[in-house]
Amino acid sequence: MPPDHTPRRIACLQPSATVILDGVGELGRVVACTRYCAEVVPGVSHGRRTILADSWTADSAQITAVRPDLVIAAVPFQEKALAEILKSGARFLGLAPKTLADIYTDVATIAGTVGEASCGEEVIQGMQQHIQQTREQVAQRERPRVFCEEWGKPIISSQPWVAELVQAAGGQFLGTPAHRYSSDEVAALDPEIVIAAWCGAGDRVPLEKILSGRGWSQTSAGRSGRVFCIRDELLNTPAPTLLEGLDALAWAIHPETFPPTRGIQQIADVPNVQAGNTRP
Repeated sequence: MPPDHTPRRIACLQPSATVILDGVGELGRVVACTRYCAEVVPGVSHGRRTILADSWTADSAQITAVRPDLVIAAVPFQEKALAEILKSGARFLGLAPKTLADIYTDVATIAGTVGEASCGEEVIQGMQQHIQQTREQVAQRERPRVFCEEWGKPIISSQPWVAELVQAAGGQFLGTPAHRYSSDEVAALDPEIVIAAWCGAGDRVPLEKILSGRGWSQTSAGRSGRVFCIRDELLNTPAPTLLEGLDALAWAIHPETFPPTRGIQQIADVPNVQAGNTRP
């Protein structure tokens, strides 16, 4: 039997890498990760794993201390953080996905790196099938205008892969992905649905406050109460986790077709509007 040259001790500085390793059955190789990884993949809390700084704030001493034979991180980096990762001397795999196709490539790359290429292909096929099934269910539906944001101060629209998911869920993604907008610019687009998935905020987005504070109460979304928060990791983690984000988007956009799901909350304090699903 040939020797195994795959990495045995992996330090993940990005939740997406931890999700992918879990998906291909190789979570046991993760010896260190960030606290955000632990939030997205509870399984890493089992056993002794060191918590490290993430891709933005990486520390070479922390990385060196856990003796990894591979570090996985993702763009965007702070220049200093990238220098710290390289300074550790460990092999380094940097991810920079923008589209769903990029994410499939990342799954294949990580799976192949740990010797589980076939498992990686199964994960990719599962993602593609789920997305295609959703797309087929809304093929003949009207497409409401959806503004989806990944940050609120300043307002930054969600990434290109989220735009693809909105399209698959039967919506029309408003604006340019990953672009900065003013409140007035978004109001002029008159979204019928507003989705807030703020990085690092989980489900703690103050929907009532952003609606009134931005002057969006008279937009179509504001008048109807179709203003939602989707948990950060379900849309901002470029990994199989996105399937749960897709299900949440599908319910928000076409509740007549899709059932309520976890990880989404609807604005509650709007006259004559009944709140939607609020399960965590």
